[in-house]
Amino acid sequence: MVAVPATPPPFVARIERVTAAQLPYSWRPGCPVGPPQLRRVRLRYLGFDGSAHMGQLVVNARVTGDVVSVFRRLYAARFPIRQMRPIDVFHGSDSRSTAADNTSSFNCRFAVAAGPKHWSMHAYGEAIDINTVENPYIQSGRVSPANAKAYADRTNVRPGMAVEGNVLVRAFARVGWGWGGRWAGSPDYQHFSTNGR
Repeated sequence: MVAVPATPPPFVARIERVTAAQLPYSWRPGCPVGPPQLRRVRLRYLGFDGSAHMGQLVVNARVTGDVVSVFRRLYAARFPIRQMRPIDVFHGSDSRSTAADNTSSFNCRFAVAAGPKHWSMHAYGEAIDINTVENPYIQSGRVSPANAKAYADRTNVRPGMAVEGNVLVRAFARVGWGWGGRWAGSPDYQHFSTNGR
């Protein structure tokens, strides 16, 4: 007898305000946006185990509609996500979050890029990193996080990956967001942002 996959429960998304006290590691005075400009989006996603889970993303208030639209499409397509926890769970450490294969958004930090220091789009709550192990950042041949080396070969497509034309890349394109996987020389496959940077 063949097991029939269970129908997942309906997609849900709830948008809530956040306070500085709820962002102890990801926000500080001097950041380009403050807690009043941010929202917590609690939403249902499908894990790699095939089960429905509830996750959280802290994003800029002006992109909550985009975020809900994208994740609704991913849920309908049964695109798997490893986990979705605010960066504060990792004490604001981007390296700890990415090594844990965490999907996250807001973190008041500078961009990991050559040239003059400037704010990352994550510092505005207008970028999301998805499945950070399946979708590493490759800069001058260095794979980040280090435990993502098995996914540096993008021709070996596996669940949870962002690849040209798949549902993940298309869902963000539909709301006008750019994809770091197209960056010449230093592709950041996990990274999606409102301005493509």
